Amino acid sequence: MSALESSSNSWDSASYDENTRFVTDYGSDVLTWLAPQAGERVLDLGCGDGPLMTEIAASGATVVGVDTSESFVNSARHAGLDAHVMSGEALEFDNEFDAVFSNAAIHWMNDKPAVARGVARALKPGGRFAGEFGGHGNVAAIITAMYAVGEAMEGNIALAQPGTYPTAKAWQTMLEDAGLVVDRITLFARPTPLPTGVRGWLKTMRGPFFAQFGEREAEAYDRVIAALEPSLKNDVGQWHADYVRLRFAAHRPA
Repeated sequence: MSALESSSNSWDSASYDENTRFVTDYGSDVLTWLAPQAGERVLDLGCGDGPLMTEIAASGATVVGVDTSESFVNSARHAGLDAHVMSGEALEFDNEFDAVFSNAAIHWMNDKPAVARGVARALKPGGRFAGEFGGHGNVAAIITAMYAVGEAMEGNIALAQPGTYPTAKAWQTMLEDAGLVVDRITLFARPTPLPTGVRGWLKTMRGPFFAQFGEREAEAYDRVIAALEPSLKNDVGQWHADYVRLRFAAHRPA
C-alpha cells in the first residue's frame, strides 16, 4: 500500500499499520504475477513502508522502492531498504529494471498514462510490469455515502474520492499506448474485512474529507457510518470494505 499521489503526501505509517495493514498483506498474492528472480533488479512503485520490498528481496532480487510519502519512505529506510521519495507520475529511471511491481498504489496516481510511460521507460527490453490497484467500482458504497453526507453538510465532495479507478479496458489501453504488451488483466470484487471497523478505514484513507468539517467532524463520521451500516456491516458485527481490484501483468517488448 502507498500514499503515492493521494490528496496528501503526509500519510501516517502508524495509522496505516493499525487500520489498513491488510492491504499490504493481500499484496503477497499479487507477487505471484511478478515472480521475481534472483539477480534481477526490481522497482517497487508505491513501496509504502517496505514489507513487499522485503519479500521481493527474499527471492534474491535487488529491489528499489519509491513513494511520495516521506513517513513511509523513512520507515522503509529505517528497515534497511533502498527507498526514495519520488512521484509515480514522474519516474526518474531509464532502462534500469528487469521488473516493476506495484500494489494498491496506482489508483492514487491521477495521470495514469504518465505512470505507464514512466514504467515503460524504466524497464529494460523484455522487462515485466505486474501489479494490482483499485478498479472500476472500488469502494463505491463508501464513496456514495460520503458524497451524500458531503453535499448535505455543504462540504467539498471531491475529497471523498482522491484517486481514480479505471476499467480493465481503459488501463490496458494506457499500457498499450505506452508501448507495453498486456499479458493478462482481470477486474474482480474482493469484499475485505476491516480489522478496526469502517471508522478506522475512513480515518486512514479519507481523513481530509472529514477534517474539513472542523467542529462537525465527528458528526460527519457518524452520518457516513450510519449510511454504510446496512450494506457493509454483517449480522455478527463485522465490517467489510467493498473493494474491487484490477490486477495485471504486462511486458516491454524485447
